[in-house]
Amino acid sequence: MKKNNILILNSLLLLVMLVFDVLYILFEEQFAFKIVASVIFVLIGILNLIFAIVSKQNLKFPLLMLTGLVFAMLGDILLEIIFIVGAILFAIGHIFFFVSYCVLEKFKVMDLLYGIIIFIPSVLFMTLAPIFDYNGIVMELVCVVYALIISFMVGKSISLITKEKNILSVIILVGSILFFLSDLMLLLGVFANLPVVGIICLALYYPAEFLLAFSIFVYAIKKENENIKIIKN
Repeated sequence: MKKNNILILNSLLLLVMLVFDVLYILFEEQFAFKIVASVIFVLIGILNLIFAIVSKQNLKFPLLMLTGLVFAMLGDILLEIIFIVGAILFAIGHIFFFVSYCVLEKFKVMDLLYGIIIFIPSVLFMTLAPIFDYNGIVMELVCVVYALIISFMVGKSISLITKEKNILSVIILVGSILFFLSDLMLLLGVFANLPVVGIICLALYYPAEFLLAFSIFVYAIKKENENIKIIKN
């Protein structure tokens, strides 16, 4: 499998995914558009996993990342049907993303610090801002726990880029931040009754998922180049 062909397929699938994203924004009642867009970013992850397999790379990172993408897809689909179930599936997906980042760099104390720095202002905003109405303590706790998990995911992505500023760490960082901002918009839309932010949420979410799925391809390329250097040396 040639790298250029995989790159072209990634680009084409991204275009199709964005088309369905726009269609869902324009015709929100058509839930099928959202399902298709969600399935596509998983297909991108599978395509890139196959490339990693053919390239004979270590599969820990690709498999963990793909598993996170699958849970995110399920969460995305179920979120509007049963919100709590969707949120739980998303949270599980974020845990897999976090663990996949730990494959690139082992967990360390600074990861906790970065996560806490993100989580504290987030939870204060979620719990103290008068605009939010969670209709009960259970839903509020679900959102707080979810915020905790994604905060540490983003924190780990920050930790990655402080260690090594390469294309892979940049893609993971940007994807993680876009995911976090998308979830913030979702929170405002659902519990602060600000429906206009729903458009921003979707505009951020699918590019975030693409970047995380695309990171599998970039990882395989990076490892391939490292292997070539080792052979030459």
